[in-house]
Amino acid sequence: MEFTSVVFYFLSAILLLAGLRVVTVRHPVHAALFLVLAFFTAAGLWVLLEAEFLAITLVLVYVGAVMVLFLFVVMMLDINIETMRADFRKYLPLAGLISGLMALEMYIVLGGQNFGLKMPTPKSADYSNTKALGRVLYTEYAYAFELAAVILLVAIVAAIALTLRRRSGLKWRDPATQVVVKKADRLRMVNLKPQKPGAPVEDEE
Repeated sequence: MEFTSVVFYFLSAILLLAGLRVVTVRHPVHAALFLVLAFFTAAGLWVLLEAEFLAITLVLVYVGAVMVLFLFVVMMLDINIETMRADFRKYLPLAGLISGLMALEMYIVLGGQNFGLKMPTPKSADYSNTKALGRVLYTEYAYAFELAAVILLVAIVAAIALTLRRRSGLKWRDPATQVVVKKADRLRMVNLKPQKPGAPVEDEE
């Protein structure tokens, strides 16, 4: 067995274990941390497939930004675990249907030769997947890329809105009031008369 095969099976085992722990662990923070491990392992598999740009993007975007946002939201919302698990059986049929569709899609992609599909031919040594991905992304899928950016922006705004809850006993300022404030409302000019050394200071009022 080659060394790359050993690395592939090792990373695949870690990925499967991390994905299983994401859906079976009790605490949501622990589930998010296992998801970070799954992303790192998937990035390693993409490096083995010579998709270095996708691996770096997965680490920088998902692990470095999206998962940090998820962790902040999960820790600040104070989710009740017992309430979440009370409706687990209610959504189990829908989850099973979605899981079955995902498994069918993976079988079609991985077992393409069974359906008459041709597998991609290996590329040459000087082939750059980053250049090819950028050319396709910003030409054929430019509108889809911009739409995905807008959806991500909406998700960020929604996550921030969920954490901005008014609590009693805390000072809260209205940003709209702070923006429209003028200099005359905050600054008062005082004309002080010169005083001789040792002389009592006169009160302006």
